Amino acid sequence: MRIGIDFGGTKIEAAALDASGAFAARIREPNPGTYDAAISLVAGLIARVEAEAGPAQSVGLAIPGSPSPRTGLIRNANSTYLNARPLAEDLQAALKRPVRLANDANCLALSEAADGAGAGAASLFGVILGTGYGGGLVIDGRLVEGAHAVGAEVGHISLPWPSAHEAPGPACWCGLNGCLETWVSGTGFQRDHEVTTGRAWTAQAIVDAARAGDAQAAAALDRYIDRLGRGLAMVVNLADPEVFVLGGGMSNVGELYDRLPPVVARHVFSDHWDGRIVPAKWGDSSGVRGAARLWDA
Repeated sequence: MRIGIDFGGTKIEAAALDASGAFAARIREPNPGTYDAAISLVAGLIARVEAEAGPAQSVGLAIPGSPSPRTGLIRNANSTYLNARPLAEDLQAALKRPVRLANDANCLALSEAADGAGAGAASLFGVILGTGYGGGLVIDGRLVEGAHAVGAEVGHISLPWPSAHEAPGPACWCGLNGCLETWVSGTGFQRDHEVTTGRAWTAQAIVDAARAGDAQAAAALDRYIDRLGRGLAMVVNLADPEVFVLGGGMSNVGELYDRLPPVVARHVFSDHWDGRIVPAKWGDSSGVRGAARLWDA
């Protein structure tokens, strides 16, 4: 039995996987939004999961951000109350057992490579299109985190091949401008539509309106797909993964899967590109499933 925790911005989920990878228990609670309360909640969720499914061999966490290999402190988390905190150390003290932490997009990629939409692929790039925009790279079943544990952090690379009106781009919470996260996250999609139209709509409302023939919403979706395609093409030029697996709320927009490949192919430095772009098999469960597999990876 393995336990995974998905530390999301709005909810925290705990799940136990049995030896076959099936869910033995699963619980979600709202993220309390403060550090000490979150530590207590995670400890309580693990106790509840073990009470239901039995004792676990290991605990892994998917988090927004990552621990610094130099200090062990969390950095780059858009749940900013985690930053500069010794999360692994504090959790281990609360749980009285070792834990492993990894970026949530890395956990998505690991889950989908193991038994998800990318199972059997030699290389997979997982993408979270949600409140933020993150990536994770798995090659031959192993996470590629890099020397400083910032491998595949595509959310904070500038939008590639920007037009004149796209530069320097919106201010990002990281302190830079024009990061891909400001354009192709779900919140970036909403921001672009609102700036262009003055309508403060949700991402789903924009997509619904585009499908119903609203010209301004359709134009916003067109821009979104073009920008996301450019971002994926940059990844192809760098790592050339066999398959992209998309997770997060925007991954539910079915138009992406037909319309992204021509955009990617147009920007790839090759005579052809026939990689796959597919939705995550496990949907919003990929993070918690990948977290549970961190000890295997």
